Amino acid sequence: MSKVEMARAALQVFDEVVAGIGLRARAGQRLMAEQVAQTFSEADLGKPPEDEDGPIEALEPQRSIAVIQAGTGVGKSLAYSVPAIALALARNTRVMISTATVALQEQLVAKDLPALANSLPQPFRFALAKGRGRYVCKLKLDRWAQGADAGDGDAAWDAEDDLFAEEARPTSAGRSLSLAQEQVERQTFYQDLQRQLDRGRWDGDRDQLEQPPEGAWWAAVAAEGSSCTARHCPAYDQCSYYAARKSLIGAQVIVVNHDLLLSSLGSRMLPELDNCLLVLDEAHHLPGIALDQFASSMDLSRLKWIDKLASQAVRTGGQLAVSEVAGIPQIAARLRQLMQELARLVMHHHGSALRGEDTPAWGGRRAAPAGTGQASQSGRYRVPRGQLHPELIEPLAQLSLQAQEFLDALRAVSQALKAEIKAQPDEARRLSQQYAQLGTLAPRLEAVASTTQLLLQEPDEGTAPSAKWFTLVTQGDYLVLQAHASPTLPGATLRHQLWNAVRGAVLTSATLTSLGRFDFFLKEVGLFGDPCTLALEVQSPFDFARQGRLVLVDDLPDPKEVTAYNAAMVQALLRDLKRVEHGALVLFTSRAQLRLAEESLPDELREIVLAQTALPRWQLLSRHRERVAAGQPSVIFGMQSFGEGLDLPGQLCEDLFITKLPFAPPDDPVGESRAEWLRQVGRDPFTELVVPATAIRLAQWVGRAIRTEEDEAHVTCYDRRLTRTSYGQRLLQGLPPFTRVTPAELARGG
Repeated sequence: MSKVEMARAALQVFDEVVAGIGLRARAGQRLMAEQVAQTFSEADLGKPPEDEDGPIEALEPQRSIAVIQAGTGVGKSLAYSVPAIALALARNTRVMISTATVALQEQLVAKDLPALANSLPQPFRFALAKGRGRYVCKLKLDRWAQGADAGDGDAAWDAEDDLFAEEARPTSAGRSLSLAQEQVERQTFYQDLQRQLDRGRWDGDRDQLEQPPEGAWWAAVAAEGSSCTARHCPAYDQCSYYAARKSLIGAQVIVVNHDLLLSSLGSRMLPELDNCLLVLDEAHHLPGIALDQFASSMDLSRLKWIDKLASQAVRTGGQLAVSEVAGIPQIAARLRQLMQELARLVMHHHGSALRGEDTPAWGGRRAAPAGTGQASQSGRYRVPRGQLHPELIEPLAQLSLQAQEFLDALRAVSQALKAEIKAQPDEARRLSQQYAQLGTLAPRLEAVASTTQLLLQEPDEGTAPSAKWFTLVTQGDYLVLQAHASPTLPGATLRHQLWNAVRGAVLTSATLTSLGRFDFFLKEVGLFGDPCTLALEVQSPFDFARQGRLVLVDDLPDPKEVTAYNAAMVQALLRDLKRVEHGALVLFTSRAQLRLAEESLPDELREIVLAQTALPRWQLLSRHRERVAAGQPSVIFGMQSFGEGLDLPGQLCEDLFITKLPFAPPDDPVGESRAEWLRQVGRDPFTELVVPATAIRLAQWVGRAIRTEEDEAHVTCYDRRLTRTSYGQRLLQGLPPFTRVTPAELARGG
């Protein structure tokens, strides 16, 4: 079958599915499905033909990528999934759908894909892939549930010897616990998990727990690649992670998230990118997630793990006669010495920028009010132009060398452990626990290696340097100094790490254009100028002029005058909240804004407001729906995370209030580094970076208002820059064509 015929056949399947499930035909949805079918049919999958000299250049595989903006209401999930699955089945390959949010993953796995499995003419299987760290390690859980009196004489795993104890306190709930109290609570927590797992009431998936566990407590029992012996583990047959992995084997459709996709590059965890069809939904998140994924940091102050890791490695390696462990004590001592020296030099050169007014000298203990101890950032120093102080270069270079030598010795020990586990199955449990102990601490050493390499990295001529910065934070009563480094341009990183391996892909979202063009997103995602990439905008079927009213308030102070603006904005907001009849959403750009509005609420409004900061998201949304269903007004106060991915159709969101234009935080070190580089090469970061990014974010926020063809809503923005600045006018052009009304017209019922 030719590529054209394959595309036509996939589109025919789409038409049959739409007709079969009784959906109303949508021109935009079919246009998108047609482009998806064409894109995936044109991609050459699998290894290219070879002769004795290697791949035949004349038959170089064809890449095919489509970037599709599908407005709200297009029905993009159906438009990409049906033709993609039809083509995958016809080509005997697989579809990988990657999303940015858990909500969309759950929708695909629990609703969309089961419905399609009943509708497509050819059956298919689907599965959800999660990262290893979302699952419990039974071996670790059993050991932690037993506590310090397990009776095996292995004090290295005892709770009293837990390196994470000081980092686990205080809890996320803000409670301050003594070490003894925490040990009791942790062991009780682990024992409860163990009972649920053993009795089949829990499948080992963190996301299936009724209450999210404490981060550090979960980390101690989470499955990790570095601490896993896989088939050699005595608990392998009961492993939650590998049980979930088995469901992927026969699945033609695998749902992942962007984090897992990027973290799995180069591994065999997911289908090979050159031999599958890739869909990236919520693709506007990909650049930011890429920066987070390829960034690195290391702790320069809490170093007990070095001695613990060295001790475990020497003991285990000695038992197995691994010659490489002989040098570990010296390597570890040198590593600790270099990290302490680096910390001293950082504080010597940058301490004034890092210290807060009440922060003691480096190495001192911070006085904290009794009963507190919550972590709070004291300061940050970003390295200008990515050029480290000369005195930091040599310690970093030596640190990188020592970390690599330590890692090499650890690999020798781990290989010997795996061989011993295989040779002595009766000792598998004890040996696997030793492997897990080493693997629990090894990621810290890996972080030192990766962070030092990124800090030492010099940019090629004409390219942006890495962002490099140091932070000094309070953790309980102690000061914690950390070093950080990150790529500055996500596009360059994605081009090298992702697109070089991909053959066929569709990137989609409701907001990919900025100021009416795809250029900004294509640059951010690394596809600008790619001859194999096509961009398509599919318009929303909604009648925005009829369904929506845009209210632009332009008589408040300039938002740059923060105190005056926030005070005036809150008063205007309180006035407007009084006219809310059903559901409303208020989006704030800072906690200070939200807190001021909450504190200013009169009693009659306080009763109807649900603040994001007071309730878990699921509980807040449930209560909001209950109130609106009962005919009561309900207003959600939300931060920026509520500005996208929130589906509140009909009366749930008849009013949307935007308190301020959603510019990115001004103190983001990666953004600062990028802006600095742009200015250095004669470009304007505000025009080139800030405004386009804000346009996408604002379009996402406004997209919360109209979710169906029957919705009607008012969108009110209090930021006068939207009407009084040239860039504000450009931002307005990127929004849906709502009918604009003045506050006075709205008050008169216009």
